[in-house]
Amino acid sequence: MLVNIEQLNSAFESAVDNVLNAVAESGYAIIEQAIPLALINDLLLDCQHQQDQFVAAGIGRQQAQQLNSQIRKDKTLWFNGKGHAQQQYLELMGNIQQAVNRHFYLGLFDYECHYATYQQGDFYQKHLDAFKGRSNRVLTTVCYLNTPASGGELVIYDQTSPKPLAHVAPKAGTLVIFESERFPHEVLAAQSLRHSIAGWFRTNNSLAGMIDPAQ
Repeated sequence: MLVNIEQLNSAFESAVDNVLNAVAESGYAIIEQAIPLALINDLLLDCQHQQDQFVAAGIGRQQAQQLNSQIRKDKTLWFNGKGHAQQQYLELMGNIQQAVNRHFYLGLFDYECHYATYQQGDFYQKHLDAFKGRSNRVLTTVCYLNTPASGGELVIYDQTSPKPLAHVAPKAGTLVIFESERFPHEVLAAQSLRHSIAGWFRTNNSLAGMIDPAQ
């Protein structure tokens, strides 16, 4: 189904305002029905149709990346920007990037994201989205593509306390955004298939005009 991007942008305006207000107040935002259902359905189909290309998710970035099934067991597929669904989602995230830069002067440079599939029993232990020597990921996003009956909750913590700040049950269309270096988080074991998009708004920390590589 081809979704009209002008209608998407119009429907998304209130979600952007909610994101800005929540991030300003607490550093994280949980917005239900943030992404129009028509686009969520298209993204879910795109995700499902490419399951044979998914790979076991690693820990770290680039040369430092390694597999560790004791820490995480999900499978991922990075966006390539092909197809209307991916392009429309990236455009909506671009709207958030522009709004955040206008309001918070963060200098967000780009956005990278991947599909993530959790099968029954898959999890991701508590961690921060800040890699040693790689602090260019500023805001983390999670967008849910389906609504499992149970399991697979995202748990967000404060660094100063073991007590959870929020439990987020996967629900199609919900968008979660939080400061990448501030909030440890984990994904509890899935009880059934859980499909989502994980993404990061980044700054460019490279020197001499070079662009930080994605992923």
